[in-house]
Parts: sequence; structure tokens; C-alpha cells
Amino acid sequence: MAAPARKALRPGLEWEFNQFVLPRDVSRSFVTRYLVELAETEGWELARLGIGNDGMRRITVRRKIIRQQRSVYALY
Repeated sequence: MAAPARKALRPGLEWEFNQFVLPRDVSRSFVTRYLVELAETEGWELARLGIGNDGMRRITVRRKIIRQQRSVYALY
């Protein structure tokens, strides 16, 4: 897998994207199991799946980047 790209689609919401290509000899059941494993263990969701004329599957997955806001406490 390549290094994930980060993109803000709207203010305060950022997504991390990752793209990979699977060869044509990989079965549909393997691709399904692989995507389920990514979703359950690492929090990825399917963003785009394309099958080219050569049979290669180009898959893009994404996940939200959750940023914590710093709390400001006043000391009295």
C-alpha cells in the first residue's frame, strides 16, 4: 500500500485516502474478505472501486481523521 493521502472535504472533517490495485486473477470473494478485514480492523470504508478493461481492480478506501480539540481550563 502507498502512503495515505489526506484531504479536507469540508471544514472540520478530514478524510485519509489509500489506493491500491489488485490483479485480475484475484477472486471476488478474496477482495470482499480483504475489504471487510480493512473495515473491521483499521476503520477503512470503500470509497471507489473500478475494474479496468484489463481486469485490474483499482480500489480506493477512506477513513475519517478524528482530531481532538484541546480543552482550555481556567485556573482560579
